[in-house]
Amino acid sequence: MIALHTLPVRTAGAAENMAVDFLLLQRYPVPAAARFRHYEWRTQAFTFGLSQAMDYIRANLPPGGPFDLCRRPTGGGLVDHRNDWTYCLVIPRAHALFDAPATTAYRDVHAALAAAMQVLGEPVALQDKRHPTEEGPTICFERPELYDVLNTATGQKIAGAAMKRNKNGLLLQGSIEKSRVGSIDWNKFQEKFEAEIAKTLGATLTPTPWPELNEDELAGLVEQYSSPEWMEHR
Repeated sequence: MIALHTLPVRTAGAAENMAVDFLLLQRYPVPAAARFRHYEWRTQAFTFGLSQAMDYIRANLPPGGPFDLCRRPTGGGLVDHRNDWTYCLVIPRAHALFDAPATTAYRDVHAALAAAMQVLGEPVALQDKRHPTEEGPTICFERPELYDVLNTATGQKIAGAAMKRNKNGLLLQGSIEKSRVGSIDWNKFQEKFEAEIAKTLGATLTPTPWPELNEDELAGLVEQYSSPEWMEHR
């Protein structure tokens, strides 16, 4: 049985949050363990997927900026983090979900999220229909995709995620839009969600201190993620 390391909550800017998530995939000192963290945002933040066009992103930002904006190392659309509950999950290479189709990992993690919300009385379910493929950029919460989490009372998408798979493991960056669910105790939700993820992975839930990441490498990655080259993806 593997361990699921649950890490302390940290608050940072968009580039640093993205850099930390990537380093948890690339440089975690216990590579055989799964790792999970919930984190918060220092300022009004938006992130967007690796393949998104910057012109589209700028055109679809709401009024009221400036915003802390960063391109994610994962895919997906434009995500508004001003009122969301954000998390990162890394599944190690040795786990069966690493080799499974991306839709399987997406479904299983969102099923764990939905189960945690259902325990707290929220009317949620997974989107079970695939929309016709549409080319081009997207805004994350505009339309539910297959295995997104829906509020069944309103039909609105409440949770989505983006993924990156490489030789080290599978990184999943997820977001829950708080305005689309009821009055939740988010500390209780985190506790239930972590337990459900552990059950899904067949892992032992292990609260873990913050890992010792290389500060120079982290600073370099934050600089990269803040650079015009990264933001424009040139």
